[in-house]
Amino acid sequence: MADMRTIAVEPRDRAGKGAARATRRDGRVPGVIYGEGKPPVMVSVEQRAIQREFRRIGFFAKLCDIKLKDETIRVLPREVQIDPVTDRAIHVDFLRVGAKTRVAVGIPVEFINEGTSPGIKRGGVLNVVRHQVECYCQADSIPDHLTVDLDGLDIGDSVHISMVKLPEGVRPTITGRDFTIASIAPPTVLQVETPAAAATTEEGAEGAVPAEGEAAAAAGAAPGAPGAPGAPGAKPAEGGKEAAPAPEKGKGKGRG
Repeated sequence: MADMRTIAVEPRDRAGKGAARATRRDGRVPGVIYGEGKPPVMVSVEQRAIQREFRRIGFFAKLCDIKLKDETIRVLPREVQIDPVTDRAIHVDFLRVGAKTRVAVGIPVEFINEGTSPGIKRGGVLNVVRHQVECYCQADSIPDHLTVDLDGLDIGDSVHISMVKLPEGVRPTITGRDFTIASIAPPTVLQVETPAAAATTEEGAEGAVPAEGEAAAAAGAAPGAPGAPGAPGAKPAEGGKEAAPAPEKGKGKGRG
């Protein structure tokens, strides 16, 4: 286990909302120590001290010593109430524990050998279902973390609690099913068309020659075809005058 932390506290004489508000105005957080069949003890802890400890990983899964005057009490943090507006601690509960006390705690999960996982090498994503696993264990032997080995896992593989080697005396609070801790999910590729590519595609579509126009241009303007000179509906020649029709045979002017 990690080194034992020590938190200095002071006793409180009064309980109730008014006394708790007065404690907070003095820059301290009201709290209580209970458990082990002994009467609860009302205490207060410095605001900065509890904020610093509370932000540490595994705060609720590690024992600490409470220094109350000349007495040292071994406890396990159980709850910290946070103000939803200021995000500061407003109350803290400590559970008094002994050497034989069994507690239920959430133990953090640590993943190793991600670099030797074929699924992750192929672009797979580690999907963590449980960042911590709640287990029963003795208070004086709470493990710092549970180790999950990803070596050899491919895309689609999952890690269940039965695949994790638990320390002696530690068992999960969930029984009767082999629950999932993590899995290797397939990579997700999303193709996004950029505005520049879309504009290029639109310009190419606008500049394309229709199939009918291409066939007409390839064949050339045949005599009598729509749009050819002299054909019905043909545009006038330059100068605004229409071309005179050619005289038919046998209808020319005779002499005299």
